[in-house]
Amino acid sequence: MTDILVITGLSGAGRSNAADDLEDLGWFVVDNLPVTLIDKIVELGSASAAGPAGFQRLALVVGPTADQGDVVVEIRRLRASGHRVHVLFLDASTPELVKRYGSTRRKHPLDEGNLGMTAAIERERTLLEPVKAEADLVIDTSSLTVHQLKARIADAFTSDQRDGAMQTAITSFGYKHGIPLDVDLVIDVRFLPNPHWIEDLRPLTGLDEPVRRYVMEQPATGEFLRRFEHLLELLVPAYASEGKSYLSIAIGCTGGQHRSVAITEELAAWFRRHGHQPRVTHRDLP
Repeated sequence: MTDILVITGLSGAGRSNAADDLEDLGWFVVDNLPVTLIDKIVELGSASAAGPAGFQRLALVVGPTADQGDVVVEIRRLRASGHRVHVLFLDASTPELVKRYGSTRRKHPLDEGNLGMTAAIERERTLLEPVKAEADLVIDTSSLTVHQLKARIADAFTSDQRDGAMQTAITSFGYKHGIPLDVDLVIDVRFLPNPHWIEDLRPLTGLDEPVRRYVMEQPATGEFLRRFEHLLELLVPAYASEGKSYLSIAIGCTGGQHRSVAITEELAAWFRRHGHQPRVTHRDLP
């Protein structure tokens, strides 16, 4: 059976870069694919699954279209047909997309008449909401370099991660730098005492033992972790049984340097004890 990855998302958010990265990983990639041809390409790919390895992993990069409802219909039909289908949605903030289009001097595909760049981007964002709801994995590329995007793609879609197990990712962040847009669960740990106000701990991070010990010794920390881990014991199997392929959790504190980092490391250890290999990112560490 062919693994099918449908790549969609906002124009300018990195679909072509993702296609190149997947091709480097051995996927057979069809870029800028009209929705009406998805069925034919999948048929050809399935027929060739016993042949070249590339056809065992088929990536379909859907081009911009005003009728995104057809994309949702095709995704659901492929899943109902028994194919292993994953959907990658690439997102980015409107100011970042405007900047990217300005640097390339290209016209947005939905910029018709005098609509304007910002309005065209927002129109596409609205049209893509039903497709985004079908996505297994959303990657916000606003602050990613092409190399960082390549690493994210490799983490999610290398050939040694096709055993069917749900992939997990945990990210620490600081609220003052903005909430991550591409995660499933956001947990706020600002209720814990802040090591920032202790002079000796201020220059350290949650990766340093003095900060980790300070955070873990707080009375509320142990109770929080026990309750949240009990919740994960319920959620993780439930997500997996529903066919969810990726679970991403973000842990936030004020600056993203102390509490969120220490708690993220503790949760990562919990996932490892339960047979997962989470991808851990500390977004706002200097």
